[in-house]
Amino acid sequence: MPLPKRRHSNARTRKRRAHDGLRNAGLSRCPRCQAMTPPHRACRSCGHYRGREVVKRTEE
Repeated sequence: MPLPKRRHSNARTRKRRAHDGLRNAGLSRCPRCQAMTPPHRACRSCGHYRGREVVKRTEE
């Protein structure tokens, strides 16, 4: 197995990692209650997905 002859500098390492940062999650509005939810997931506030109730929500 070959080994690196010289170590990489900090600048070179950080340039390579420039695109590894976290991005904000994409959110969309629930058509029923207008809450922000991740796409393709059941709404956490009303429990609906694609016009149907898929999670029973208890009223508090």
